[in-house]
Formats: sequence, structure tokens, C-alpha cells
Amino acid sequence: MMRPMTRSEFKRHVVETYDISETTFDRFIEDALAYFGMTLEEYVRGRHLELQRAGMKNVEIYRLILEEAADMRFAVKGLTERRVRRLIYG
Repeated sequence: MMRPMTRSEFKRHVVETYDISETTFDRFIEDALAYFGMTLEEYVRGRHLELQRAGMKNVEIYRLILEEAADMRFAVKGLTERRVRRLIYG
């Protein structure tokens, strides 16, 4: 069994294995942590605000959020329009 790598060992391993720069690695890790750290509530509220600012109506927004959430890492089963509204407005 292999011992766990330190952060610097992991970084060196990925940079060498995938032939990427340390800067690219750092940006990727930052993006990945932000994505995987997001809760369903944060996603729904943020996406709702983004789509509202783009001029979409709530009926369209709820439908789109339901479609997108089914394909997200948290892939919520049974997410309803009512639950989406409750996540947005409390």
C-alpha cells in the first residue's frame, strides 16, 4: 500500500505526469475546490441571481436549474420547482 503524498509531492506528481505548469496546477486546484465545495443551496441561489440578471423569468429559471442540478456533482433526486423556490427565498 502506498503512503499518502504530501501536498508538495502531489503537486510535483501532477505537474510532471500531465506536463503542466505549476501555475496551471494551482489554478485548476482552486477551480476544483470551489466547484466541489459548493453546496446545492449555494448553486441554486447563485445560478438564480445570474439568470435573473441575464433577464430570464423565474418560470424559465426554475426549469433550467432543475435540468442543470440533475447533472451536477450533487445530482439531487426529487428536486422540485417548489424546493428550488424555497432554496432561493427561504
